[in-house]
Amino acid sequence: MRLATPRIAPLSDAELDTEARAALSAFEGQRVLNIFRTLARAPKALTAFLAWGSYVLSRRNALPPREREIVILRVGWLCRSGYEFAQHRRIGLEAGLTPAEVERLKQSPDAPGWSEAERALIRACDALHADQFIPQDLWTELGRWFDDKARMDLVFTVGQYTQVSMILNSFGVPLEDPADLDPALDFRPPNP
Repeated sequence: MRLATPRIAPLSDAELDTEARAALSAFEGQRVLNIFRTLARAPKALTAFLAWGSYVLSRRNALPPREREIVILRVGWLCRSGYEFAQHRRIGLEAGLTPAEVERLKQSPDAPGWSEAERALIRACDALHADQFIPQDLWTELGRWFDDKARMDLVFTVGQYTQVSMILNSFGVPLEDPADLDPALDFRPPNP
């Protein structure tokens, strides 16, 4: 987390107008996370965001859920997004990652324990984060395990979660449970 208090606070139920309620209707009967309550301040943007985000997180994404969560968690870590890393830690564990693997995503792609395919995914995240480009040798290596559609979805996923991390960091979206914050991602100034 970068900010001690939100720059743009999540909307409470009492603050929701008709347009914001309509944008949040996709969550009917579910808990609405602070990221969506914050984005509801721009309801048309939230609606578009949810459409694209549902593609990235769905079975239409050719990356299997476990690999997709490796990518999302690595991006959250690289972007130093405490909220993103905390939310997807839980999702990653549900997708089959172990707690040790989630911790290992904080290390070099060459950390022991990754398969060659997983290592290539992590390297691709690093390359896209650093240079917004996957070099040809890495693109070819990824092709050993992932077809063109999966490699496209890899880039889409990194792009989506880079944007999400920028939103979370810049708006100061608070975690629902502050205890979930990884201490290594707590950049908030100390309280006086």
